[in-house]
Amino acid sequence: MLVPQVPIANAAARKRHFARAYVQMLAAIILGAAIGYFHLETGQSLKPLGDAFVDVVKIITVPVIFLTIATGIAGMSDLQKVGRVAAKAMVYFLT
Repeated sequence: MLVPQVPIANAAARKRHFARAYVQMLAAIILGAAIGYFHLETGQSLKPLGDAFVDVVKIITVPVIFLTIATGIAGMSDLQKVGRVAAKAMVYFLT
């Protein structure tokens, strides 16, 4: 018995919608807004969870930006390009 082969492109296209990150984020935003609007006490009790999430994002952001810049600079072979990229990176980082 032969099993039909499914091309890889079709396998990716058939991925469930809720398995995608942006769909999960939209669902979480809608759910959070609904909880805050319809169940105010529950929303207020979840405030520490939201505050902790924002703090974690703040902590992670700076190292990710720094490592991205450092990796980009380390991968360059021309020293003039390294200087220009480093200057631009510092301007972006400071602003």
